[in-house]
Amino acid sequence: MVKSEKSVWEDCLRFIKSQVQEQSYKTWFEPIKPLGLNETTITIQVPSQFFYEYLEEHYVHLLRECVQNELGPEGKLEYSVIVDSGSVQNQPYMVTLPNQNQNQNGKSWGKEVVEPEMVNPFKMPSLDKDSRYSNLNPNYYFDNYIEGDCNRLARSAGIAVAEKPGITSFNPLMIYGGVGLGKTHLVQAIGNKVSEQRKDNFVLYVSSEKFTTQFTDAIRNNSIQSFTNFYLQVDTLIIDDVQFFSGKEKTQEMFFHIFNHLHQNGKQIIMSSDRAPRDLKGLQDRLLSRFKWGLTADLQMPDFETRMAIIMRKMQSDGIYIPDDVVEYLAYSVDTNVRELEGVLISLIAHATLNKTDIDLELAKQTLKNIVHDIESEVGVDYIQKTVGEFFQISVEDLKDKTRKKEIVIARQVSMYLCKEYTNHSLKSIGYHFGGRDHSTVIHAVQSVSDMMDVDSKFSNSIDELKKKMKMKLV
Repeated sequence: MVKSEKSVWEDCLRFIKSQVQEQSYKTWFEPIKPLGLNETTITIQVPSQFFYEYLEEHYVHLLRECVQNELGPEGKLEYSVIVDSGSVQNQPYMVTLPNQNQNQNGKSWGKEVVEPEMVNPFKMPSLDKDSRYSNLNPNYYFDNYIEGDCNRLARSAGIAVAEKPGITSFNPLMIYGGVGLGKTHLVQAIGNKVSEQRKDNFVLYVSSEKFTTQFTDAIRNNSIQSFTNFYLQVDTLIIDDVQFFSGKEKTQEMFFHIFNHLHQNGKQIIMSSDRAPRDLKGLQDRLLSRFKWGLTADLQMPDFETRMAIIMRKMQSDGIYIPDDVVEYLAYSVDTNVRELEGVLISLIAHATLNKTDIDLELAKQTLKNIVHDIESEVGVDYIQKTVGEFFQISVEDLKDKTRKKEIVIARQVSMYLCKEYTNHSLKSIGYHFGGRDHSTVIHAVQSVSDMMDVDSKFSNSIDELKKKMKMKLV
């Protein structure tokens, strides 16, 4: 009697069900569908790359036993992995992967994949180890990459990838976030850790612009074959700022083929972008689809505590002491990105060194006036406090004080309202500059001023007059 893939797999399931817990069976084996049977190889369909990798890691011996029970000692297993579930108009997109483990004879337990020359045009000569240059910055590593709520997922995923490149389900790993949030630092930290732990692993970091330039030069010099041969031998490929592939059709096509080859051969791919894959424009759909195969993790603007930790780590590594009040002031005032924060620290140290003076709060304020979004040199918190104080005939110290006198409370609320309107400070930062109040106080102040403007025309005119002073300062 000729067996079908359905009957073989049903027999396998009966055996598996007797060996595993019910919940594990329902989770990892019920979703599997038999697709085909070819002599001694059965093909099964699994719903995702992660599903495939989990089976390989946790149930490979059980699968081998049941398949060989049904198909004999030469029995093999092949996976059909759903990469894109498709739609009503389009069929699901799947890739076929062999079982990656080996039997006792050292042969691959699964279908042997042979890529003949006619199918794979990339003939790969050996690469001289001396010619390998990773382009990695040795100053970028995990120990000096401060962890916070803003980057915890991305950093943890990066460490997992660095420890097992090409083996985890985080392949590709896409890191995205705004300017100056540490994308390049993180992806290069992964590369440096891989290079440190796996000496024979060819790690390559390259920006998308450099990749494009190399490809253009290869076309001009008729050396496309050498270009592709080089990239196809990379074990861990790190591509920075993939958003710049936008509109470059030929470059995208080349990267598509390189991506496919590396991924199918278990090589690790790491990418960074300034936005999520779904928001990338000008890239081919098939490329965007592959960007979503693994893990996508975002980097957000660092919170206050993380900014403080960054400042203290930077000062510690440079052997420089900064008073706690200066650290807090900088962390509150520079709430945009890490790159700008580091720029402020460098400028602060330079000012202190050139002027042969200690770093204190006054020096920090003077430094910020010159570089942080022109905050203090134009309309900043200090200017607003001074202007509002003069308008209401109240001292700046009273605005920061804890007093609850009505006239002072109104002036303080107006100051907070104008800070929200004319500066780039966060609510936390604004509250800090008014005696260390929290963000909810600032929200209440802004709402109170808005409500008073709606019902009190005289008060509204006063706000308009103050706004004119702000605009004159901006001119």
